[in-house]
Amino acid sequence: MQMSKPKQLSLGFQHVLAMYAGAVVVPLIVGGAIGLTPAQLTYLIAIDIMMCGIATILQVWKNKFSGIGLPVVLGCTFTAVGPMIAIGNTYGIPSIYGAILVTGLFVLLIGKYFSKMIRFFPPVVTGTVVTTIGITLVPVAMHDISGGQGSADYGSGLNLALGFSTLAVILILFRFGRGFLKSIAILSGIVIVTLVSSFFGMVDLAPVRDASWFHLPQLFFFGMPEFNLIPILTMMLVAVVSLVEATGVYFALGDICEEDLDDRDLKRGYRAEGLAIILGGLFNAFPYTTYSQNVGLVQLSGVKSRQIIYIAGVMLILLGLVPKIGAVTMAIPTPVLGGAMLAMFGMVISYGIKMLSRVDFDNQNNLMIVAISIGMGLGVTAVPDLFAIVPGSLAVITESGIVLGSLTAIVLNIVFNFRTDKVKQTSLKGEQVTNQT
Repeated sequence: MQMSKPKQLSLGFQHVLAMYAGAVVVPLIVGGAIGLTPAQLTYLIAIDIMMCGIATILQVWKNKFSGIGLPVVLGCTFTAVGPMIAIGNTYGIPSIYGAILVTGLFVLLIGKYFSKMIRFFPPVVTGTVVTTIGITLVPVAMHDISGGQGSADYGSGLNLALGFSTLAVILILFRFGRGFLKSIAILSGIVIVTLVSSFFGMVDLAPVRDASWFHLPQLFFFGMPEFNLIPILTMMLVAVVSLVEATGVYFALGDICEEDLDDRDLKRGYRAEGLAIILGGLFNAFPYTTYSQNVGLVQLSGVKSRQIIYIAGVMLILLGLVPKIGAVTMAIPTPVLGGAMLAMFGMVISYGIKMLSRVDFDNQNNLMIVAISIGMGLGVTAVPDLFAIVPGSLAVITESGIVLGSLTAIVLNIVFNFRTDKVKQTSLKGEQVTNQT
């Protein structure tokens, strides 16, 4: 059914709001930690938002060379935050972007070979990865509902009231709304409770007043890139981890959109991410990966059109070019965003469980894979200092519940379900036995 332009714009803006906080937080954290000036930080945030839009369009645009062609939104990868801060403080900012450029080329080149690993991602793995992603992100939403970690009014009654009111409005609209109103439940919840928040002095419009009307991206804004071996190897490791996360998201969206993905689809998806990383390095933005909260939004809204994601991508580009408009979204109170994120991350969990429902759990091996993988992911999230003894170069793997849980699922599936002379596909009930030579 053909939607009107206002409806398409509303759905696209809903996707922007879903990912905007995460896309802004990464440059804020990294920029603050490596000592950027306010002017440099303003540029970094604006260019990063613009490049998120370009990266998203590259991924949605399916062609012979690149693009997964699914309703996926790309944003800054949180996995790279720690490594980029360490590189910036040790080697300098130019070294960050030298490493990003080489990493983008690395992803572009290995996409063809990494896609051949599709056999390592049966439903028992992809379902576990998607479930783990949702579970490990829920604490982020809960912290935001409380006002954001480190905030002076963390856990105040007003923060909790606004956060859970947002969730309540979303649930009411989702339960009683029809058609378009139901599909924009997330956007409506954010707008309604933000307006309510303004009466309590929770909406700060100072960023809107201070932001400029227009700015253009600059090539190598922070200086010519420098190429050092350790930063390059570190960012390559980050990229491989991000590809594992992205693979789970691809399969989740493919399942939602009822499209069977093969290695050629994955290859195009990985190449699009490689191109996005290279462009980010050229204009001094950050590496990009698929955002799982937008997967939850696709499931919640029921709108699977790529056209909506194209619109969201164009909006992100405009927000990056016109910082004053982008600053409007920064006025949304943190608890309001937290309430919306709880709904979206929860949907990611439920969709992971749906994917796991097709796994043959009469096979004890699959039970063990899911149990240990989710346990590792949730355990590291709950106890982040568990692997403090691990060297910093490997911390990118051990400090993230998503990464550790995903890698555990992949490794355990190989250990339990693969044989040297035969591969027994036990993931789907009734699936045929195939021989692996």
